Amino acid sequence: MATEQRRLRKIKMGYYFSEQSNNILTHCDERLKEILREAIKYVDFSILCSFRNQAAQTEAFEANKSYLEWPNSNHNAYPSLAVDVAPYPIDWNDTRRFHYLAGVIMTIAQQKEIPIVWGGTFKFFDGPHFEIGV
Repeated sequence: MATEQRRLRKIKMGYYFSEQSNNILTHCDERLKEILREAIKYVDFSILCSFRNQAAQTEAFEANKSYLEWPNSNHNAYPSLAVDVAPYPIDWNDTRRFHYLAGVIMTIAQQKEIPIVWGGTFKFFDGPHFEIGV
């Protein structure tokens, strides 16, 4: 979709999830769904990952995309207690946009009194990661 068309859609009805993002979202905890469905109204982003089965978690661990082995990640719960998202269009080097998106998501979570943790506050920067907190 052309940039101008996306901008006009945003003006008329806010941003919206792609079919792929919606499919991934279906595997998330209801609290994450509630937060992310509100956040998409304000900022455009994609949902990259939610639930990981044993094979997917092993692959993520072996590729150094996760520091946890199966079944110790919040991505391994079903429904998933963790989700990875990225501002659209995705630019992995633009951490400013990840910080902005995190601000929107964390503000919504706080307003809804849903405890979440952002991976941008970990010892290693995991900007796409959000999980239900304690």
